Amino acid sequence: MDKEFFTISCFSNALIGDDAAVIDKNVYCKDLFCEGTHFKREWLSPYQIGQKAMLVNISDVIVMNARPKYALLGLILPKNICEAEILELSRGINDTCKKFGVSVIGGDTIAGEKLGISVSMIGELLGKATLRNGLKKGDYIAFTGELGKSLKGLKTLQNKGEICANSRFVAPNLKDKFFYKAAKYVTSAMDISDGLATDLQKLTKASKKGVKMIKKLSLAQLKSGEEYEALFSFSPKNLAKIKHIARQTRTKVTIFAIATKGSYKTHAKSHHF
Repeated sequence: MDKEFFTISCFSNALIGDDAAVIDKNVYCKDLFCEGTHFKREWLSPYQIGQKAMLVNISDVIVMNARPKYALLGLILPKNICEAEILELSRGINDTCKKFGVSVIGGDTIAGEKLGISVSMIGELLGKATLRNGLKKGDYIAFTGELGKSLKGLKTLQNKGEICANSRFVAPNLKDKFFYKAAKYVTSAMDISDGLATDLQKLTKASKKGVKMIKKLSLAQLKSGEEYEALFSFSPKNLAKIKHIARQTRTKVTIFAIATKGSYKTHAKSHHF
C-alpha cells in the first residue's frame, strides 16, 4: 500500500494536489525535513541542514509561479544539540530566506530524539498559478538543469565518501529567474523531488494524459530525487520563446517527451532519501 497516497486521500479536497495550495492570490505549502529520513547529521552541517530545509519549500512556491514571502518554522531539537549548532542552523535558514526575500514570522520549538524542521511557506502569485492539471495533448514536456547529480551525491555519502558544499544533494540550485519569465507560456509544472519518472507520473495523472518519449534518458536521470529542478510543459508554438528565456537566464532546458492521449505509469523506484 502507498501509505502517503492513502493518507492524502483521507483529506481529499479541491485545494490538494499541487506543490502548493492556491487560495486567492496566495499559495501555501508545507514540507518536513527530518533526520534519518531526509538527511544524517554526519552528512550535512547545521548550516546546510537549515539551508536545504528552506530551499525545498521555496522550490514548491516557485513552480506555482509565486514569490515566497513568509515562513513558519517548527523545530525539533535533540537534547544533545549545542548553542553553536543552533546558531549555525538558524544562519542557514536566515541566509536562504534573505536570498529569496522570505521573512520568518513565527513557529514552535520542542525537544526530541532527532533533529527535525517543519516549514510552512506562504507565497504571493505573480500571475496565473501553474498547476499540474494543465498538460494538453501535443505539449512538449521538459525539465531544467541536469538530473542525476543528487543521486550521485547520496550514493557517495552512503559509501562513506565526501561531497563538496555545492553538491546538488547539499544545496539544490533553484531556477527561479527562468521559471518566473517562462511561467506565462507554461501549461503545467511541478518540481522534481521524488525522481523524474515518479514525478512525471504525478504530472500526467493530474491531467489524464500519456507520454511519448522523444529523448533517451539514463536511469540516473529518471530515478534521482531531491533535484528540485522544474518539470514543466508548454505548447510547441512557444518553443522559440522558451529557448530565448533559457538563453537569457543561462538555464539548460531539456525537452524529453510529448503529451499524448492515454496514461503513463513508471516502474522505476523513486529515490527520496
